[in-house]
Order: sequence, then C-alpha cells, then structure tokens
Amino acid sequence: MIPPKLELDRLSVTYVDRFGKRTDAVRDVSLKVDDKPGAGEVIVLLGPSGCGKSTILKSIAGLQRPTSGRVVAGGREIEGVGRDRGMVFQAYTSFGWLNVRDNVEYGLRLQGVSRAQRRRSSDKYLQSVGLADFAGHYPKQLSGGMKQRVAIARTLINKPKLVLMDEPFGALDPQTRWGMQSLLLDISRSEDNTIVFVTHDITEAVYLADTVYVLSARPARVLHRVDVPFFPVRDIALQSSAEFRAVEQQVLDMLYSSEAALSA
Repeated sequence: MIPPKLELDRLSVTYVDRFGKRTDAVRDVSLKVDDKPGAGEVIVLLGPSGCGKSTILKSIAGLQRPTSGRVVAGGREIEGVGRDRGMVFQAYTSFGWLNVRDNVEYGLRLQGVSRAQRRRSSDKYLQSVGLADFAGHYPKQLSGGMKQRVAIARTLINKPKLVLMDEPFGALDPQTRWGMQSLLLDISRSEDNTIVFVTHDITEAVYLADTVYVLSARPARVLHRVDVPFFPVRDIALQSSAEFRAVEQQVLDMLYSSEAALSA
C-alpha cells in the first residue's frame, strides 16, 4: 500500500515571544494528500492574510517544528528540511553574485553532481521556465517575474516530491501574474510532484487548484475541502465562465459563512 504523499495529523503551532507571550498560529489542522504516481497535482491552502498558512507550509518544509501533532511525507515524519521538499518563497531569493544558470544549478553543485550533468539538467529547466536565453544574466538584470522563474527552476531541478509555494506571485503585476499561473499549470502537468500553494486570492485558488483547503482566520483551522471540477482548458477565458464563477462563489460562501459561525 502506497503511503500518502503528505499527511498533516492535528498539526498545531504556537509561537512564544521573548516575553513569554503565546500566539496560536495553527490549531489541529489535519489533511491528507494521496500519492498518485505519474500525476501532477496542485493543492491550495486558501485563507485570509495572517491566518497561519505560511506557518503550515514552513512546517511541511521542516523549517518550523510543530507544537503538537505530526507532519508526515511519504510515510516518514518530517523532522527537518529534506531534498524531497522544495520551497519557493514570495520574496525573490536568488544569489546576486551568481548568474541565472549558476543559481539554478546551485543545489546540484552542493550534491556533487558533475558539471556536464548539471548543464544538461539546467538546460531542461531553463527551457521549461522560458529563461534559456537569459542563462548568463544576473538577478539585477531580471524583472520580478523572471526572478521568480529562476526560483522555480532552482527548486524543480532537484526533483522534489513536494513543491511548496508561499504566495509566490503576490508581488507581481496582473499580466506577469497571469503568465506565472499559466507556467505553474504547465509544470503541474509535466512534473511528477505535488504542489502545495498558499494564497489568499480566491480566483487564483480556484484557477490553479485540483483541491482547495479553506482555512479560518488565525489560528488556522481547516473549514472545508473543495474538490475543484475538471476544466479541460484553463485559460483566461475560463475565469469569465459561469462554471468557474460558480466554484468561486461556492468557496467564497464557505469562507465567510464559516467565519461568521466561528465568531458567533
């Protein structure tokens, strides 16, 4: 029996500041993502700003220890960072002194992969994110969207089973954001990994996701799971369709009706 690709079992995280003040960020979050070999999948964590979404993502990445509960990936409890998980942050994280190719190859170089093999792999991923012609450029010469493409290629080249994305398109202008969303959908179809994507944008969540987990305000709790219908074509016209708008409204109603019930 294949273990789930990812399982959160009553995950709770409480921060304690230097004065001893406690802040509950995540409370009893449980979810399970099945392993579907050969099939890319996008899981979206949707919730209001500051609700604890990023804390959940950091717990999956191994950057944040749970206060209680467990995070399990591929049948093994997560106790720290690992190559099976790669993270793309909202802030651009390229090394300014390295060119695009060297940034993308950085993880492979640390693993001792040969120069020739690194070159073959970076060629593939630079092509996939549309940066083949910019391999020799430096981050300061790139736009925001291009810098984020570098971060995505640098993550994918290590072939993680889980790709964790923390509002990676939040700082981009609408046109660039649309292009990056299309890129992400292409990646989800071509790479055998699961993408866990954090956002507070309902339209983005429905457009990208196979499954949406609707979260409460802090401390984050799972309010609902929404399985997004299969759309044979995902393009900009889809977002104006009646079918798409209906799912958006469903998620919106779930988010706010549940919040009203919790605050009552």
